[in-house]
Amino acid sequence: MEDVMVTMQRTAERQTLKGAVQVEGLSVVYRRKNYENRVLDAIQLSIQPGEFVCLLGPSGCGKSTLLNVIAGFLKPSAGYVLVDQMPISRPGADRGFVFQQYSLLPWKTTFQNIELGLKIRGVSKAERTERVNEYLNRVGLYKHRSSYPHQLSGGMQQRASIIRALVNSPSVLLMDEPFAALDAQTRHMMQEMLLGIWDDLKTTVIFVTHDIEEAIFLGDRICTMGVHPGRIKSEIPIDLPRPRHFDDTLSKEFLALNRQVFNCIREETMKSMEESL
Repeated sequence: MEDVMVTMQRTAERQTLKGAVQVEGLSVVYRRKNYENRVLDAIQLSIQPGEFVCLLGPSGCGKSTLLNVIAGFLKPSAGYVLVDQMPISRPGADRGFVFQQYSLLPWKTTFQNIELGLKIRGVSKAERTERVNEYLNRVGLYKHRSSYPHQLSGGMQQRASIIRALVNSPSVLLMDEPFAALDAQTRHMMQEMLLGIWDDLKTTVIFVTHDIEEAIFLGDRICTMGVHPGRIKSEIPIDLPRPRHFDDTLSKEFLALNRQVFNCIREETMKSMEESL
C-alpha cells in the first residue's frame, strides 16, 4: 500500500511539473587538431511549465544548437538537460520540434503528415482521426486535409508543421525560427495563431528568433544570447497583458521594451558582424 502511495505521489508531481525544463552547465565544444570552437559555454536556464520563452541573439550565438540539445538531436560536451525532471539523451515524444523549413513529407497528404507521429506510437485509427481533424479545424486546414505539400502555401505548410508537433501532446514545443521564411503579413497572422493555440494548451514553448519585435510579441521572457562563446547574457521579463494583438506593437510599453532588448543585444550583434568580416 505504501509503495502504491509513493508511486501515485510521484505521478502527481510529474503531472504538476509537465513542461518544466532545466539546463545545467551546458557546453558544446567542437574540437579539431589545433582548433577549438566553444559554441555554448556553461548555459544555465530554468523554464517553468507553460512558459513561453524566446531565445534571441545574433547569428552564431548558439540559439539553434541549444534547441537541438534540448530536443535530443545533439549531445552536449558538458552539462545536462532535464525535462519534467527526466534527463534528456535522445529525441522523444515529450518534445515537439518545428523547423524553419516546413519538412513535410511530399508524398503524404496534409492529414497523413500530421497523423504520422501518432501512427508510429500505435494510436488507434479512430483516435488519430479525431485528434488530427480537431487540430486541422483549429488552424483552418480541414478542407486541405487531402492536399499534398506542393499544393499548399508556405503559411499553410507551416501551420501543418506546427500541429504535426502539437497533435502528439508534447510537454515542450521547440521552434527554430519557424516564421522566418514567411512574408510579413503571413508572419503576423501565424504569430497570432500560435498565441491562440498556446493560450488554449499552455504547452511550454522555447522559440528561437532573430527578430526583437517577434520575441516581445510572443514571449513571457526573452533570453538574449552572446557570441563566442554562446551564453545567456540577460533575461528580460515581458510584462505585457495577454491576449496580445498586432496593434499592441505600437504601444508605448512595447516600444520601450523594444529599446531595452535592442540595447542588450547591440554589443553582441556588432561583435558578430566584426568577426564575420
